[in-house]
Amino acid sequence: MAIQADKPVLVVVGVGGMGQIIARRLGSGKTVLVADFNETTLNNVVDTLKGDGFDAHAQVVDVSKAESLAALASAAAALGPVMQVAHTAGLSPTQASVGAILAVDLVGVAQSLDAFGEVIAPGGAGVVIASMAGQTAPPLTAEQEHALASTPTAGLAGLDFASEPAVADPGQAYGLAKRANQLRVQAASIAWGKRGARINSISPGIISTPMGQQELAGESGGFMRAMIAASGTGRIGTPEDIAAAAAFLLSPEATFITGTDLLVDGGVIAALRNGALQMPH
Repeated sequence: MAIQADKPVLVVVGVGGMGQIIARRLGSGKTVLVADFNETTLNNVVDTLKGDGFDAHAQVVDVSKAESLAALASAAAALGPVMQVAHTAGLSPTQASVGAILAVDLVGVAQSLDAFGEVIAPGGAGVVIASMAGQTAPPLTAEQEHALASTPTAGLAGLDFASEPAVADPGQAYGLAKRANQLRVQAASIAWGKRGARINSISPGIISTPMGQQELAGESGGFMRAMIAASGTGRIGTPEDIAAAAAFLLSPEATFITGTDLLVDGGVIAALRNGALQMPH
């Protein structure tokens, strides 16, 4: 099938529960480039999208490698104007080690912001999936937050407080990385703005994806269920909830929104802040 060069391109990095739903919600009438580390899962997702009528393309990517993300961004630009980018790839505390989480969730997001910041088209927009964990993690100093926001990407892994062995466990690594995502998006909004584009982050709460269910089954599952019970909505989130938020932030309805984080957590953080829920020690 010939590529229609002027058709807008949607890039979805990560084909977990959120990535697949975002691709389906936003992909109609666009060239959809879907990327993931797992080639088998990636090809299955793209085959299904094609079967359902989407103009879908696959590319394997390792977000921990800057050159892999640069190649993905280049491939996206070759398909047409890159108008929407959704970076959903990430690892959770039950899935990976401290080192892997920092490489994928911290450095990988920063590298993605750099790579797609070079190719995003005027009028385009991006979203990064962060997490409410960025707001529940142990507080950082102002100097540490500035370092996470402004350190050149190649130097992030060398920050003493954001590398092994300073990070005690995968949970701490995850919270640190997700706070960094929020800060890096704020900083990247200036560079993206110079291209006439926008970039925001979304911080989901507890979402019923395979990753979320794995966390619920882990050692923190009891407190996660308490979070859901104490929240204003009283329910677990769905991938569709996150896709709806992404659709808004990537749409013309949000042209005055950039460099911000949208908390989509069903009210968990509100419950923590008003005392209805206490963080465990």
